[in-house]
Amino acid sequence: MNDKCQFRRILLKLSGEALKGDSSTPYSEDAIKAIVERVRIILAEGVEVAIVVGAGNLWRGATRGSGMDRVNADYMGMLGTVMNALNLKEHFNMAGIPAMVQCSVNMEPIARKFNREDAVKALESGQVVIFGGGTGSPYFTTDTTSVLRALETGCDAVIKATKVDGVYSADPKKDPTAVRYAELSFDQALAQHLKILDSTAFTMCRDNDLPIIVFDFNDTDAFRRVLRGDTAAGTIIS
Repeated sequence: MNDKCQFRRILLKLSGEALKGDSSTPYSEDAIKAIVERVRIILAEGVEVAIVVGAGNLWRGATRGSGMDRVNADYMGMLGTVMNALNLKEHFNMAGIPAMVQCSVNMEPIARKFNREDAVKALESGQVVIFGGGTGSPYFTTDTTSVLRALETGCDAVIKATKVDGVYSADPKKDPTAVRYAELSFDQALAQHLKILDSTAFTMCRDNDLPIIVFDFNDTDAFRRVLRGDTAAGTIIS
C-alpha cells in the first residue's frame, strides 16, 4: 500500500440507504455525520471529491407500485436524489466543509443547474460537489449518473460505497463459498457476470478506462485505504 492517495479527483457513489444507516426513518444524523467525517479525511489528503447519491431511502422507481408509469416513477426518484444531495450539502457546510449541489435539470433557486466548468472550478477550490437529479432523463440509474459526471469532470476513478469489502463471485451473505476479488479487469467482470454497476455505467467505465473501486463504507478506515491502493480494503476493477 502506498503512503499517499493514488487519485487526484474521485467520484464517490453513495446509496440513499447510506444516509439512513440503521434508522427506520429516511435520515440518520449519525449516519450522515459519519459520511461527512470520512470525506473530511480524504479531503485532508489532498483529494478532490465529487458525490452522487441515490434515493433508495426515499423512493425506488424500479419497485414502483403496479400500474405506475415508469417515466413518472423515475422522475420521483430524481427528486429524491436532489433532497438527499441538499441534506448532504447542509451537513458538510455545518461541519465547516464547503459544498455545493448541482442538478441535471433546472431547479433554481433550490439547486444550481449542472455546469461542467463551474463544477471543476469548485472541485479545484476544495469544495465538495454533489450532483443531484440523476442524468435528467428516465431509464438511467444513479450508477450511470456517477460515471457520466466522473467523466465530464475529469475524475480519476468511481468509488462505490457498499456494505461489503469488495466484489465477490456471489453474495457473501447468502453463499459462504463466495470468493472475494482483490483486483479484476473489466473483461473478467463481464465474463463472470458480476453486478458491479449497471450495464450502461459499467460499459462507459470500460470504454473510457475509468477505474471502479468497490469498498465497505461501514469500515471507518477503508475509504482512505482503498485510495492508497490497499486491495485488502476493496476491489479495484480496471
